[in-house]
Parts: sequence; C-alpha cells; structure tokens
Amino acid sequence: MYEYELQQARSADLRSRAEHERLAREAVRSRRAARREAAERAAAERADGGAGSESHPHLLRRLRFARPA
Repeated sequence: MYEYELQQARSADLRSRAEHERLAREAVRSRRAARREAAERAAAERADGGAGSESHPHLLRRLRFARPA
C-alpha cells in the first residue's frame, strides 16, 4: 500500500512539473511572437517613412566617450 501511494505522489509531481514546463514554453513562445510582430510593425513604419520613426537621431551621432581636451 505504501508503494502505491508513493507512486501516486510521484506521478502527480511529474504531471505538475510537465504542466509548468508547458506553460513556461507557451509564455516564451508568445513573448517571441509579440517581439517579432513589434519588429515587423517598426520595420513597416520605417519603410513607409513615418515621421516619428527616429525620435532622437542626435543621440545616435553623439560620441559614446568624451574626447580628451
């Protein structure tokens, strides 16, 4: 009887872990899809010549480190 209950507990634990893994994979998959869609939208806006596509172009041209005097 003890072995049966132990096996039931192990089985329930494995099912719980498998469900957690499935949920984690699904969350990662949905985040990747959302990032991909956002990147595609941004690329489409840049291709259309959207006015607000580059909000801070001066930051890109600025040097990263200060030059010595």
